[in-house]
Amino acid sequence: MIGIIGAMEMEIAGLVSALEAPETAVCCGQRFTSGRLGGVPVVVAKCGAGKVNAAMCAAAMLLRYAPSLVVSTGVAGGIGPGVKIGDLVVASHAVQYDYDTTAIGEPKAYVNVAGTEMTELPTSEKHNGILAQYAADIYSGVHRGVIATGDRFVADPAFCEALRAEFGAVACEMETGAIAHVCAANGTPFCGLRAISDNANDDGKVDFLTFARDSAEKCIALLKASAAALARAE
Repeated sequence: MIGIIGAMEMEIAGLVSALEAPETAVCCGQRFTSGRLGGVPVVVAKCGAGKVNAAMCAAAMLLRYAPSLVVSTGVAGGIGPGVKIGDLVVASHAVQYDYDTTAIGEPKAYVNVAGTEMTELPTSEKHNGILAQYAADIYSGVHRGVIATGDRFVADPAFCEALRAEFGAVACEMETGAIAHVCAANGTPFCGLRAISDNANDDGKVDFLTFARDSAEKCIALLKASAAALARAE
């Protein structure tokens, strides 16, 4: 089974409506819809914005459904001159940029994951390759790079440049790093997909409102197209 998590209704509605024989359930206050997508068993959930919501949803999904792959999907702000609105970022790994224990001598974003200290929260390379392959038919630009996660809607060019300089980030948003953390703690393969809806700059709010729905729909199309191949790779 593949688990798919999006923060907003528009990021998952198209997937839910495409499910064959859908069934809904609530676990730990989270609503899940399971069924088949192109014959592949999947479970889909809307987690809500932010790291706590995302982590709660991922943990509940793992507890109830034990998916063999979890995909975080949705939209994000692009970072860097080559990352454009309408492009896709497939996470090479994720970081939680606002986790800061530097005052006690630890690196920025240095988290404890089931007893292991790490900054780079892993993603599944074999599944990333499949997603990037299918994405090439849907997106004009596909990037493999770092997604930086924090509890902040970023609309500050200087802050974006700091994320790029410190972490090599090509996108920033509010959920991927938290879901990656939960999956890493449980040994569950994980992928982070983000369609670029804005450039995380002073016009970010305007761009987001204009392009978010189209960007989300592209992510949904990618997951529909690649579900069978992802399942075969589990």
